[in-house]
Amino acid sequence: MPALTLRGINVDFPFTPYPCQKDYMSKVIECLQSKVNGVLESPTGTGKTLCLLCATLGWREYFKDSISARKISEKMGGAELFPDRPMSSWGTAATDGDVPAYYTDIPKIIYASRTHSQLTQVISELRNTSYRPKVCVLGSREQLCINQDIIKQESNHIKVHMCRAKVSTRSCVFYNNVDEKSTDKDIMNSILDVEDLVKTGKKERVCPYYLSRSLKQHADLIFMPYNYLLDPKSRRAHNIELKGAVVIFDEAHNVEKMCEESTSFDLTPYDLTSAIDAVDRLLREQATEIGKGDSSEDFNVESLNSGLKLDITTIAKIKQILMDLELTINSYEMPSNNQGITKPGSFIYEVFQKAHVNYDTKTAIVEAMEQITGYLAGKPGIFLNTSGLQKVADIIQLVFAVDPAEGSMKSQMENSMQQFKVHIHPDTSNFKKKQNADVWASSSVKKQGNVLSYWCFCPGFSMQELLRQEVRCIILTSGTLSPLSSFTCEMQIPFPVCLENPHVIQKDQIFVSIIDKGPDGVQLSTAFDKRFVPENMASLGNTVVNLSRVVPHGLLVFFPSYPVLDKTLEFWRANGHADRIENTKPMFVEPRGKSTFTEVMDGFYDKVNDPKSSGGSFFAVCRGKASEGLDFADTYGRGVIITGLPFPPRMDPRVVLKMQYLDEMCRKKISGVKYLSGQEWYRQQASRAVNQAIGRVIRHREDYGAIFLCDHRFKNTDVRAQLPSWVRPYVRITDNFGTVVRDAAQFFRVAQKLRPVPQKKVKDAKHEKSAVPDTCQGGGGNRPAPASAWQSTSSLKAKVLDSHVPSLKRRKLDEHSGRDGTARLCIQYETEMSSSKKKPLSLLDALDNSDPSPGGDDVVGEEKASRLSTLSLQHDKRLDDESRGGKRKIRIVQDRKPVESSAAGKGKAFMLELKRHLSQDSFTKIMHALQVYKATDHLDDLVAKAAELLLQDPNTHSLLRGLYQFIRPHHKKQFDEKCQLLTGQGCGYKHEHSLSREEREALMQQKAKVETAEMGTIKQLDSSKQLNQGGSHLGTHNLCSVDAVKDQKPQKPEKSRKDGQFSSSTLLSDIKKAIGSEKTNQLFIALQTYKKTNNYEQMVSTVVGLLTERDEDIVLLRRLSVFIPPNHSQQFSEMLRSLTGSASVTCEDSEEASSHPVPVSQHSAGKSQSKISSFFS
Repeated sequence: MPALTLRGINVDFPFTPYPCQKDYMSKVIECLQSKVNGVLESPTGTGKTLCLLCATLGWREYFKDSISARKISEKMGGAELFPDRPMSSWGTAATDGDVPAYYTDIPKIIYASRTHSQLTQVISELRNTSYRPKVCVLGSREQLCINQDIIKQESNHIKVHMCRAKVSTRSCVFYNNVDEKSTDKDIMNSILDVEDLVKTGKKERVCPYYLSRSLKQHADLIFMPYNYLLDPKSRRAHNIELKGAVVIFDEAHNVEKMCEESTSFDLTPYDLTSAIDAVDRLLREQATEIGKGDSSEDFNVESLNSGLKLDITTIAKIKQILMDLELTINSYEMPSNNQGITKPGSFIYEVFQKAHVNYDTKTAIVEAMEQITGYLAGKPGIFLNTSGLQKVADIIQLVFAVDPAEGSMKSQMENSMQQFKVHIHPDTSNFKKKQNADVWASSSVKKQGNVLSYWCFCPGFSMQELLRQEVRCIILTSGTLSPLSSFTCEMQIPFPVCLENPHVIQKDQIFVSIIDKGPDGVQLSTAFDKRFVPENMASLGNTVVNLSRVVPHGLLVFFPSYPVLDKTLEFWRANGHADRIENTKPMFVEPRGKSTFTEVMDGFYDKVNDPKSSGGSFFAVCRGKASEGLDFADTYGRGVIITGLPFPPRMDPRVVLKMQYLDEMCRKKISGVKYLSGQEWYRQQASRAVNQAIGRVIRHREDYGAIFLCDHRFKNTDVRAQLPSWVRPYVRITDNFGTVVRDAAQFFRVAQKLRPVPQKKVKDAKHEKSAVPDTCQGGGGNRPAPASAWQSTSSLKAKVLDSHVPSLKRRKLDEHSGRDGTARLCIQYETEMSSSKKKPLSLLDALDNSDPSPGGDDVVGEEKASRLSTLSLQHDKRLDDESRGGKRKIRIVQDRKPVESSAAGKGKAFMLELKRHLSQDSFTKIMHALQVYKATDHLDDLVAKAAELLLQDPNTHSLLRGLYQFIRPHHKKQFDEKCQLLTGQGCGYKHEHSLSREEREALMQQKAKVETAEMGTIKQLDSSKQLNQGGSHLGTHNLCSVDAVKDQKPQKPEKSRKDGQFSSSTLLSDIKKAIGSEKTNQLFIALQTYKKTNNYEQMVSTVVGLLTERDEDIVLLRRLSVFIPPNHSQQFSEMLRSLTGSASVTCEDSEEASSHPVPVSQHSAGKSQSKISSFFS
């Protein structure tokens, strides 16, 4: 490896660098040498992380050597060691002429990224270099604690207080070993990520949390999530020293948002209510203690012994402060439009002053609140929500973070207040949470309150705070920072060093096309006024269908928001687009919650890896988990479709105020400070989200893929100018959709020949993670990794969940369970609790239970599963069912035992899920509450206890709804309403759920009678009985077989009966698959009514309306001819002929028709909507 010298610094880089990598490292070193800030964009796959580490550590070593050289020079008394290099020049390249005197002057490097999983990848890259600095990674107790007593606690702040209590009393055996183990050479010199720290902690019986804090003192390189740096409270808690440090923000595209959120808050009525409840609980408890004692002195001694060093008067004052704060916030009158009122940032001090909180009292108040929280958290056997009280304490610290001073500091604070706004608005989103706490209290307590919001609108506020800490320099870097000019404007600090790097790929590896019109010529747009227009959604659906046929392997489709995604998919399911996509590439949809995200991703990866499939399609939203946290390298992402510009919600109060703030700043024209206008910021937000989603495709130098921008607004020059610099040169605009399909197909043909699909070697992926260097990061042009290495490393990275907790891992791909793809996906509990299924009440319900339809429209169980992410699971199961034959489905109807055992299994699965999400104590309380409910039949008591335990975390709301399956029928409706009120979502209540067991059995018997009569009709009318002897060409698929009934005599009744049952059950199954269970029910009710009343016109209008919505369903209408008696068969045949537009053979010539059957495709091809309309007119 030849030596690499950049700006006078020797950098030990493991590979021969590309020109763009040299440029990147030079810019990093320029920032370090000149003590200036830099913003550097380099696309994913250009080795950004490795370049950043090598350049920074190379410069640091040179800095250290310069100090050593100067010390030697002092010892030599001015004599020169080397004639060609004077001592005075040593180290100047590293220090830019500074004269560091001590080794303590060597800057620490603080490397911050968004999540711990991203930091784990960075640490993995560090191991691939020759540099071995002393390293430390900071994390929270939630991630690092190994004390079982603390781990089992639900809320994070309770863990904090319990940990502090154990540390102060030295009752944690792991903490007691920290001092000894923190000087252990093996630990100090190891490069450990969060998981390694936990493993080391368990092995050495030492606390990983405090061990990492101890290692920080001697570390050269400190890793942390960047909210630890930007949040003043976290910075203080972790005692992060910034003076003279080099601060690096990797994946900095989210820094802007994090800067604003770290200094903002929303205080809800629920927060205040729970805080008051917690203090009131303690107040009553201490008052009882006083009542038992003879004097207040005894009480204080008792309190001291119990760990609470507050007298009862102080506790009462805290309660009064909280009540005054609640009263103040709720005292403001809201305008009639419910938009709330907005005040300047300084108004926050007026609000708190009315509750007697100010700079003089804030310290004592916060200390008292912390003591109360700690005391309540440490009490054994009591579950009390103290998160509200902790939140109020944190908010007071945030508001009064900087003490006012005389002169310049005071004016500086007044200026900084311009960057904040106070917004007070009615509580809508969290009102249900407040009711949760007091749902059985008096109506006066239940009244809707106001939310106090304190919002920061300038990310530069946090950045300027870092500069005030005297950091050496700040480097912001990411694969997606475009447009850079607007990004630097938002940061409000100078960035003398800027870089927009090109990609390392060739032009034959990327295809970018703007598609402004779909195949049908309709203009594509997700603008607010067009996004839900049926023609627009249909055209977009046709576009995706066609592109899914062209793009090989994995296809990603990004929508602007979840509402647009949900509404569009609903339309596609109803109109057949979803089925057509599903047939080409099984569909997976990004879930909103974390709980099932890994499962859905597993299904997508499995489907793409399945050699029998043509890949999979993954539907997600811009700014979601998939668009930012995941790596779709190689076959996992060969194409990405952007369906529109993801602008922020225009009427959201925070968005409105942000734009107003920026416009206000622009009008003021502060000298030396440039601001974006509100509209510029609004457009930039959409562009950055698009750029982030685009970056999912090309992940390394051997990767290739296509980008389709499906919105006519991408044709605008200003929108294209906001695309990343490495994408802009390849953008093509074509006149028609056919050209796009042709060019894309040609692109993939060439790319697949030049770059064959890498051989998948998933089995050894975990071992290869540490052994094989990531050549895409290193950019090793001379040392390409084997194809399998590409796959293993990229697939590993693709599966790293975008989560702050690194414990969520995807299962090994080689764990086979006997069926392919997502048939292994057992998502028993998704956000909507789709697993709480009802017992089948009819033939159609039972089929619903056993045969999920590909369209996802069927109601499964007591709640509709609206996610499309299980479509491919249903597809696999359907294939399995079909391979076994159709009779099995009918048996399920008649045999109810398996369904009951299935319901029992679902209940057991729910209990396991409940136990997994809750601590043992909380799980026991839920079980006890269910037993009490069973004994007393008091629903309110059960809901009260369940709500207390399950509503703190939105991720456990589904568990509350899951209790629906244990609720007695007469309470089902009431429980559904309570869930709707508390969680914003019901349990899928239906009227039949309120029926008792006897009533359900009676209903089942009635349905069975109807079914028997229906089957009898089928037996009477099924022509297959009479035509079995005529050969296979005389089956029920023949249109004119009904007329043949008139002239034929039955010949083998037994065989005919079986065939009749089989054909009718197959027809029923096919109809249900095509139009869903609800419409199938309507259809058979119409046929049953027709049998009783002989009202042909009424029956035909219903049946034709249901079976002519899609072209492919017309064949089912033909097959229904077996239900039409002879007196109406002629009319039915003429109706069929008028609908299809083809001169089909009349049923009067049945014998001739039987020997020359008409192909189904010929009939269905000519159908048009106009003919259907004329038929009904």
